[in-house]
Amino acid sequence: MQTLRSLVFTTFLFLWTLAYAVFFVLAAPWVGHVQRFRLVEWYAQRIFDVLRVTCRLEHRVEGLENIPPEAHVAYWKHASAWETFAQFLVGPPKVIVLKRELMFIPFFGWGLKLLHSIAVDRGAGASAVNQVVHQGRDRLAEGLSILIFPEGTRVAAGETRRYGVSGALLASRVGCKVVPIAHDAGYYWPRRGLLKKPGTIRVIVGPPIDASGRDPREINELAQAWIESTIRQIREHKEIGTAGRVGAEQHPGTAEPRP
Repeated sequence: MQTLRSLVFTTFLFLWTLAYAVFFVLAAPWVGHVQRFRLVEWYAQRIFDVLRVTCRLEHRVEGLENIPPEAHVAYWKHASAWETFAQFLVGPPKVIVLKRELMFIPFFGWGLKLLHSIAVDRGAGASAVNQVVHQGRDRLAEGLSILIFPEGTRVAAGETRRYGVSGALLASRVGCKVVPIAHDAGYYWPRRGLLKKPGTIRVIVGPPIDASGRDPREINELAQAWIESTIRQIREHKEIGTAGRVGAEQHPGTAEPRP
């Protein structure tokens, strides 16, 4: 049954994204930049409404008080497609750092361009880092925060890889904060496969890291250590909770004998 639910949701997601991308590209030139992000927020919220009904998959966000009022660099764990939609609903409007090839997709890529996304050639080495720093500086000056998936690509739940330097270098040079964000979406919506598992995705916004004057490697070490340890804590807490419920079912309390 969950496979069927997942298939229904995936079909909706594909058709909804295609239709909304066409609408967005046609509507965006007629509205201001802030309103464009409001349109995308509405699009993402409808996805989660349907996800909740079809797959019984919800989420909750903690630590919103850690998001600074000024423009910043947000580091999101990237283990699923889920966070690409969720990031629109957590914190202020953010532009995405993404691979340049996505910009060439009709309507979808054009919509990303209209959101001032930062497109980079990932095969360009140091040049790609410079692209992020140069374009990111301009976006931050506009008052827009930057979304970075520091691992560069989706990784399987429970795994990690070395963080790229571009986001930390940008934050260090500009003197803004880096906000680490951990979640366990990869355990419910895996990076590969159709099945979406029911449950509640937990998202935790961490304390911002002041990047001013810091070595980018130190920034990445602090962010990665916090994100990965927080995800482990999330999973351990859920596993303990599940074990407790199972234990209660297997060892019910003994009724008192009647006098």
